[in-house]
Amino acid sequence: MASVFGEEQNELRRVVRRFFEEKSSEDEVRRLMETDDGYDRRVWTQMAGQLGLQGLAISEQYGGSGFTQLEMSIVLEEMGRALVCAPVLSSAVLAANLLLESGDEEAKTRLLPVIADGSVIATVALAESSGRWDGDGVATTAERDATGWAVTGEKLFVLDGGTADVVLVVARTDRGLSLFEVSAGSSGLTVRPMDTMDRTRKQSTMVFSRTPARLIGAEGGAAIAVERMLDLAAVAVAAEDVGGALRQVELAAEYARTRSQFGKVIGSYQAIKQKLADMLLSVELSKAAAYRVAQVAVDDPATLAVEAGMAKALCAETYVQIAYDTIQIHGGIGFTWEHPAHLYFRRAKSNASLFGTPAHHRELVAQRMGL
Repeated sequence: MASVFGEEQNELRRVVRRFFEEKSSEDEVRRLMETDDGYDRRVWTQMAGQLGLQGLAISEQYGGSGFTQLEMSIVLEEMGRALVCAPVLSSAVLAANLLLESGDEEAKTRLLPVIADGSVIATVALAESSGRWDGDGVATTAERDATGWAVTGEKLFVLDGGTADVVLVVARTDRGLSLFEVSAGSSGLTVRPMDTMDRTRKQSTMVFSRTPARLIGAEGGAAIAVERMLDLAAVAVAAEDVGGALRQVELAAEYARTRSQFGKVIGSYQAIKQKLADMLLSVELSKAAAYRVAQVAVDDPATLAVEAGMAKALCAETYVQIAYDTIQIHGGIGFTWEHPAHLYFRRAKSNASLFGTPAHHRELVAQRMGL
């Protein structure tokens, strides 16, 4: 990976890993899973103030650090490794990138600095009952009246919807797909927590009933921005998948070196050796794909639309398979609530559906390639 990461980026990884190892132990993950917010506000403030993670890929013009998706992928990989409970994906990836692609200078100047410093948590409300993660699945509408815009509809799987200060809602107007800003606590907005497989990442249902909203960008001009945001979300989740999968390989190898069966450690049996080798090979292939697509997002964004989907599909499937294999190597204990293997399994299964299944992404890639 020397051709991808330099010394500065490797140092970023070391610093971030140390931080998350200290702040996101298994006990802490389990504690935060049971809270309503799903994250530690003190740690969130440290992430922004000490490390600048929320604004890492936001340009200095808008209050960020001016780094790229490559550095953000390092952070997300380490977050996936430690199962960090924090609204980084929703706020620093989805919302920040959608704003950056919106073309609305006023909204970027007003919102991006407070997202970057962590004082505001933002999220994106896109998916609906259709289950689609694209503009074609949007039925939520927005209408203009004497006082401004009002949004009506229901959104599902809104990441960190219960704690977000700002919600960027994708809705339809007479001119097409548009983007709107809704503040938490606005009239006509109802937020309900969703019971999902991955309890380390809070998701919500949001119901808008003529909820006051503010148009961002041009009316009918959100389709390209949403598509670009989803491509960058695929890059982010691919990195997170790689981090979680690699950590599971480490857990499985550690167990195989210490667990004895019939007078021998199980890691000495050929079947276990072969499985661990296959697991590591799969993760290394996925890692190469995740690093490649993060580099493409920086150096060749015109091809990102094709490469992001392929990386998302590959890394998602690898993570799920590694989760199964890790549980199998651990035997009965891997299925218990007390063991961390099932936490990674839940994250793997959830990530595989987030922003579209592997099958969806492969079909999307085929369409974009004209196949």
